[in-house]
Amino acid sequence: MNTNDPQNDAGPALPRPRPDRSVLVVAPPEDAPGHWAGAPSAVLADGVVHLAYRLRRPIGQGRGYAVVVARSLDGERFETIYTLHREEVDTESLERPALVRTPEGVWRLYISCATHDSKHWRVELIEADDPARFDASTRRVVLPGDPKTGVKDPVIVRHDGMWHLWASCHPLADPGEEDQMVSDYATSPDGLHWTWHGTALSGRPGCWDSRGARVTAAVRHDGTLYVAYDGRATAEENYEERTGLATGTDPATLTPVGEEPLAESPYGGLRYLDVLELPDGRKRLYYELTRQDGAHELRTELR
Repeated sequence: MNTNDPQNDAGPALPRPRPDRSVLVVAPPEDAPGHWAGAPSAVLADGVVHLAYRLRRPIGQGRGYAVVVARSLDGERFETIYTLHREEVDTESLERPALVRTPEGVWRLYISCATHDSKHWRVELIEADDPARFDASTRRVVLPGDPKTGVKDPVIVRHDGMWHLWASCHPLADPGEEDQMVSDYATSPDGLHWTWHGTALSGRPGCWDSRGARVTAAVRHDGTLYVAYDGRATAEENYEERTGLATGTDPATLTPVGEEPLAESPYGGLRYLDVLELPDGRKRLYYELTRQDGAHELRTELR
């Protein structure tokens, strides 16, 4: 883990993850490479932490086979209240979900779905009055992508009466290059119908994030956005992204900070960092961490 670049730590706005201070939230399905628990999305509502995350098996054994929603009073020990299996939706694999509660109290679960027999991704939405009562049969597509672009892993926040979204977008026109990714930015008056505003964050040639940049969390502090993002330098590092920091005053234009990652695992990736802001000013971090055996587990820190 990089600890030498002071520019690479946004302090209280976006603390640097420190796995040695973290605790296990969810173990992988099996203790072997390709088995993952992670890609978290957290919401605090009425004093209860709600957490959505993805479970995955290796390619050929089911890939992203479930999205789980769980709740906790302490942010560490969770009770499962809903599980979405990939067989319930028309998808080859499920990726990172986004869990959101609207000001009216409606719960939304945005799910990233792989289109069968292609590299295309799309985002669908399920709504419910309670996160234990999501029903996959009511889902609808909200981010379809297009023949040249796969869209997944949305980060969604509401600010000043407007919905803001950053999504991982992948080029599909050039075979073999589909793993590349940028983070495009969109806005919406209702969180359902989105207007795209172009690429907000992309990788830098010759840097650790040159193959792509995927926004995973956004925190506002004193008029500035502090954004965590996943990056990698090569196609071979796919699934083992490290976490970087970007900032900006315009959500459509984000600039990476520092020349090194903000955090990484000693054994590979530290990715999908989510930041839950607590009423007392502290922050709870959730992220997916690569273990020595190659499996990925979901961990948390209170900072």
